[in-house]
Amino acid sequence: MKILFISLGCDKNLVDSEVMLGIIREKNYEITNDEKEADIIIINTCCFINDAKEESIEMILEMAELKKNANLKALIVTGCLAQRYQSEIEDEIPEVDAIVGTTGYERIGEIIDEAIAGKKSESFATLDYLPKGNGKRVNTTGGYYSYLKIAEGCDKHCTYCIIPSIRGNYRSVPMEQLLEEATMLAMNGVKELILVAQETTLYGADLYGKKMLPALLKELCKISGLEWIRILYCYPEEITDELIQTIKEEDKICNYLDIPIQHSSDAMLKRMGRRTSRADLIRIIENLRTEIPDIALRTTLITGFPGESEKDQEELLDFVNQMEFDRLGVFTYSPEDGTPAAMMENQIEEELKLQRQQELMELQQEIAFEKAEQMLARKVRVMIEGKLPEDGVYIGRTYRDAPNVDGLIFVKSDKELLSGDMVDVYVSEAKEYDLIGERIETIA
Repeated sequence: MKILFISLGCDKNLVDSEVMLGIIREKNYEITNDEKEADIIIINTCCFINDAKEESIEMILEMAELKKNANLKALIVTGCLAQRYQSEIEDEIPEVDAIVGTTGYERIGEIIDEAIAGKKSESFATLDYLPKGNGKRVNTTGGYYSYLKIAEGCDKHCTYCIIPSIRGNYRSVPMEQLLEEATMLAMNGVKELILVAQETTLYGADLYGKKMLPALLKELCKISGLEWIRILYCYPEEITDELIQTIKEEDKICNYLDIPIQHSSDAMLKRMGRRTSRADLIRIIENLRTEIPDIALRTTLITGFPGESEKDQEELLDFVNQMEFDRLGVFTYSPEDGTPAAMMENQIEEELKLQRQQELMELQQEIAFEKAEQMLARKVRVMIEGKLPEDGVYIGRTYRDAPNVDGLIFVKSDKELLSGDMVDVYVSEAKEYDLIGERIETIA
């Protein structure tokens, strides 16, 4: 039996996919990338925003059509869309043989067996359950970097967000389990470990009675083979002085933080159910840059939220201009069924959302280009990710760049390099978001 596994959505969803692949591999099924030769197709779906929902639905419908005309024995849908729209999938897409919720994927092996036997099935656990998998994840990111999901769910209940209703409340993964998983990943060649959760900064508060991210980081830094540890999804109000000092003191932790702030207008932050003010954000960012001068800060914003005025947009533009984030993404607001924001008055027209998004991205482009110019003549550590043979250069990332979301550095080298190699590079050119450099022997 050959299985095609399609993973959609975020890196947290990807970890779930890798756990399921580990379970599947233990049952000796063969994994294929060719939909035409697959006996079984599994789609791990996302529905965080409308675009993700549409992508998931389109993929399910495409594979359902394939099932009508090919030798496909079973189509299985897992993940967030499956959790949220179980009955709709059952009623409207009869080609789907099994539906697996966000906490039910540990049974994926049995689900496959049942689907092959022609039995319609499902796997859902309560949303307060924390799946463990089998401890044998399949790393799908190339082998040299991997994501470590340190918690599941969220307690924040922002007014635009459906995560608590499809992923449950915040549940930290026990530290010993994380250290065991990280050690296994390092033994298999992972050099960069990227910590993810709906919110990483709150790690441990539910299990240990206090925030334990700094303690976890210090233990992870002891693992042989890991060279970079990167932290994503840090809610600004939960960033403590202890966390800042840990990042500052531990060489393995990248001087990089992803801090999704969503907006800077106090009126909008309140309507979004966020727990910071503009003044709080300025204080936190200034503190980070004072303590760690070379820190790279990434954030995400939502534009076109219900009730957002021109004044709110101007405040946000001014804030972005003032803070000069190293990396920034902007989403247009997507109304989600069952969230308070979807019921709010003064919904913004799509055209205006897109206009405001473009204004912010044009401003950020200027800032990003200036940030790239500031990297000229610096010597940086680079992780090699591949080669462009036609150009004779290698592709890599600096500590300032998370995979798939940030910039790249193109490296010239007389010496043959392999993906996953860590090399020292002199930055010689800046080209828009990306850098160009030359490999050097050592960083002075």
